[in-house]
Amino acid sequence: MREAAQSGPHRTTGYGNKTRTTVTDEQIGQAPDYKNLKHYENDKTRGNKRRASEEDFGNEELRLNRYIANAGICSRREADSLIAAGEIRVNGEVITEMGYKVQPTDTVQYDKTNLNREKLVYVLLNKPKDFITTTDDPEGRKTVMSLVATASKERIFPVGRLDRNTTGLLLFTNDGEVAQKLSHPSHKNKKIYQAELDKPLTAEHLAEITAGVELEDGKAEVDDVAVVAGNPHFVGIELHIGRNRIVRRIFEHLGYDVVALDRVQYAGLTKKELSRGKWRFLTEQEVIRLKYFM
Repeated sequence: MREAAQSGPHRTTGYGNKTRTTVTDEQIGQAPDYKNLKHYENDKTRGNKRRASEEDFGNEELRLNRYIANAGICSRREADSLIAAGEIRVNGEVITEMGYKVQPTDTVQYDKTNLNREKLVYVLLNKPKDFITTTDDPEGRKTVMSLVATASKERIFPVGRLDRNTTGLLLFTNDGEVAQKLSHPSHKNKKIYQAELDKPLTAEHLAEITAGVELEDGKAEVDDVAVVAGNPHFVGIELHIGRNRIVRRIFEHLGYDVVALDRVQYAGLTKKELSRGKWRFLTEQEVIRLKYFM
């Protein structure tokens, strides 16, 4: 397992309206190539259809929407919208043609920023407390980007967010399609949290959470909830909804303070052998499952 090295001197570089922390080339890790992905296909892509893969990163021509998605700024569907709106330039010329093929020597721009096709990178972090999930903070608070600064030279971004005081699993990638997929409610991305409460959870409130708690923005439905190891101060809760601070708000609505909240599973990924504050690259099998089986 590859873990983060100690971070050294760094600088902040801009990318559109976002920034990221970078380190020297000597400190940056080498992400896996996931070479077998280009030979992989699932039931949806069998037959005469082209395989869904992580191809097209070398010297091959590439559809413009995939090129934009591979640059890490959005999904292919969102890239189509940018193209249709005339937001994309190739070699200085606005391109609105769907299906336009980008050549290896072409220069692609969005918002006056050059886009580069990047190797796709997938990094899993076990987030500690006191780090905020953002690419940059004008108040100078610690961000999760500093924890993965040595992961790769490619620009990666967090998928979703964890509150400053919430710990646990957070995925980073430059794969816009995977990020969009995991963030969209229709895919029902499963997340499991362990909450430590300030007082024991009652059986009545356990049943109420199971049935669904009515919050100000609608009913909060969970997939499963249980007391951990017979101790009602600790509660495991499984859900796929992704509303802001949803777990904390469920318990606060019932009169509990959440002392600690830890995300122990995300989209089937676990914290096994991943200590707090450390990161690792996803395995090829994990990437295949995220891309093709969710």
